[in-house]
Amino acid sequence: MSNLILLLILGGVFYYVFNSYNTYTEYTKEAFKKMSINRESLEHSELGLFVSLVAKLAKADGKVDNLEAQLISNMFNDISEIFPQPLKTKDILKDIFADEKDKTHNLEDVAYTLGQMTKRDKAKQQQFMGFLIQLAFVDGEVSSDEDRVLQTIAKAFEFDPNLYHKIFDEFESIMQNIHPKVNIDDAYKLLGVDKSDDISVIKKAYRKLIRKYHPDIIKSQGKSEEYMEEATKKTQEINQAYEMIKDAKK
Repeated sequence: MSNLILLLILGGVFYYVFNSYNTYTEYTKEAFKKMSINRESLEHSELGLFVSLVAKLAKADGKVDNLEAQLISNMFNDISEIFPQPLKTKDILKDIFADEKDKTHNLEDVAYTLGQMTKRDKAKQQQFMGFLIQLAFVDGEVSSDEDRVLQTIAKAFEFDPNLYHKIFDEFESIMQNIHPKVNIDDAYKLLGVDKSDDISVIKKAYRKLIRKYHPDIIKSQGKSEEYMEEATKKTQEINQAYEMIKDAKK
């Protein structure tokens, strides 16, 4: 399986599992409507500290790869929408991420501070740990450095070891069961095009299907979660098919 195809499949898989560990469901706009948006206030908030931990984990193995970057970008979008002045908030969160990703000396302090702030809310801590474990797995495997960072954070949170391993095993199981779903003939059929068609025709068909099934568009239409799930799976199959055809056309 090529890295590109794996990237597309993982994107769809983690889109759903992430819903179980959506860190932001515990927060509302009402809670932050009077908050002054500046670097100091954000970096000392629970979500600002969480961004710091995300940064350290993402860079633990020396690089932030494409799928990690995609997941983190979605995180920035979701968090910033909770606060007043979303664009300003997002820029500050990005700055916090950039400053913290190369710092290793303060990992325990940041994790301990966030752990103390959330120690009475185990559900919130579970969402934080779920996202972090997801992030470690999203590039295909958890490196020894990523595992060390996760273990440090879990210890600082005084996180239930049994629950930690349950979440970890859930993502590990997902990774072990990911396989390509279409071959090249299926790809042409899925997009409704012929092998003889020009790439411009194929691209037009691809974009039409993406507009029809893309989860963000479906969500804006107020569709059910079940419909969203099927639409996202379909989007990933369409993406995979299009990438296969493009490779074949080179």
